[in-house]
Amino acid sequence: MKRMERISKALKKTQSRIENFFAHFPLFTKYLTIMTSMILVSYLVLASALFVFLSNRWSREKREVLTENVRQNAEYCEQLLERCETEEDLGNAMIIICNNLGVSSNAIGADIVFCNTEGEVIICKEDFKNGFVSGHQCMIHSGFTVPESIMAEVEKGTYFNNEKIDGLFESRTFFAGEAVKVGGQTVGAIFASDPIQHSFGAYASSLLQMYLSSAVFAVALTFLVAYAFTAKMTKPLRQMSSATKAYAQGDFSKRVSVRGSDELSELCQSFNRMASALAVLESSRRSFVANVSHELKTPMTTIGGFIDGMLDGTIPPERHEEYLQKVSNEIKRLSRLVTSMLNLSKIEAGELELKYSKFDVSQVIIDCMLNFEQVIDKNNITVEGFEDMGAVTVYADRDMLHQVIYNLVDNAVKFTNKGGKISVFAENRDDGSAVISIQNTGDGISPEEISRIFERFYKVDKSRSYDVKSAGLGLYLCKTIVEMHQGKIYAESVEGQFARFTVLLGRPPQDKSKK
Repeated sequence: MKRMERISKALKKTQSRIENFFAHFPLFTKYLTIMTSMILVSYLVLASALFVFLSNRWSREKREVLTENVRQNAEYCEQLLERCETEEDLGNAMIIICNNLGVSSNAIGADIVFCNTEGEVIICKEDFKNGFVSGHQCMIHSGFTVPESIMAEVEKGTYFNNEKIDGLFESRTFFAGEAVKVGGQTVGAIFASDPIQHSFGAYASSLLQMYLSSAVFAVALTFLVAYAFTAKMTKPLRQMSSATKAYAQGDFSKRVSVRGSDELSELCQSFNRMASALAVLESSRRSFVANVSHELKTPMTTIGGFIDGMLDGTIPPERHEEYLQKVSNEIKRLSRLVTSMLNLSKIEAGELELKYSKFDVSQVIIDCMLNFEQVIDKNNITVEGFEDMGAVTVYADRDMLHQVIYNLVDNAVKFTNKGGKISVFAENRDDGSAVISIQNTGDGISPEEISRIFERFYKVDKSRSYDVKSAGLGLYLCKTIVEMHQGKIYAESVEGQFARFTVLLGRPPQDKSKK
């Protein structure tokens, strides 16, 4: 267990070092290095497996060649020796055996000898080179004597060994033998030897040369393909990085090129959609800041001007009440704007909790409409629907719903043409839900704008309004508050005729409705 723990710690430490080493490299370098390493490791593994496979096969083939060769030579010797009747015939047979062993030795690249029963070499390939001399023993095989144990094994059948034989060879050697029998009696044996290191060295060298030449070409080609593929795959990521830096500086015009339909392409598409959304949001934010700055500055300038006029006597005392009323209205407008911004901030931060209560929403509509009585009278606007509207009970946050209705009435008053009409409607449904509708005549809303009027910071065309004082938050805030009540709000319009906003409020959860 301790040993396994040490190994595990060592592997984790190695992994940590590798991760730290590559931590500061670009993704392109990391990916290309990993792919190249995997390719090289794959080729090394393949080379090792191929080497083992071919060496085993080469060993089997070498064994077959040597054993088959000694067997054929032994049979040939037996045939020659069985025909010998005189000394002269035996001498001629020895010459023929010598020639045959020499040819066989040169053909298979091995050392083939003919030994007597004591294991001493009688005929070898050196005799073939120098001319056979009976009783002659070459310098190479002068100390070559096959052990009795091997001679005993040979008499039993074909012998083969690929290990080092002490006293006979200095290194591992393929060694095969076959007994030569005449008249059922063993008269000698044919042995073939081939040092493994010498024999396999030439084979391995040619094999390695062939493998390296093909592997270098394959690795180079694979590296080029991996380089091109890695560069192509990381190109969108580099573009995203460049675009992100531009976005950080406020430039949202850059986009990432999209090709194909894989996961990376989907990421690029999502990135571009995000960039478009950020561009719209940034444009809206700038517009919002400009609008809010204007909306805050204008009433403050007006208030300051009126107060300075009253203080320095420019405005006579008999008109102070009139101008104080204007100051009061501007302060109320500032208060509503600040309240809207604070509520929006709380809603988006998830800090606003609705306080449900039971109340008559028709009274809220009337109260909101009375706030605009002067503007309505000034523009000769007709308000209808109150005479048919009874008590409409809802379960909601009274202050929040008051803000929704106030904003809708404010919009209706602003966009109603002079001498036009505002229609209000509210009723309870059988299931306890409520529907509220406020409609005004006028230019209406274009199809292009009606799909965006509930967006944050969006403002309709100012030319359509008779009194536009807005930061583009009202309808967005209405939508957000209504949806917090699990309700719905939508707009309908016929351009040049009317615009209508409808709010649908369902019953809140039972535990809240009982409050």
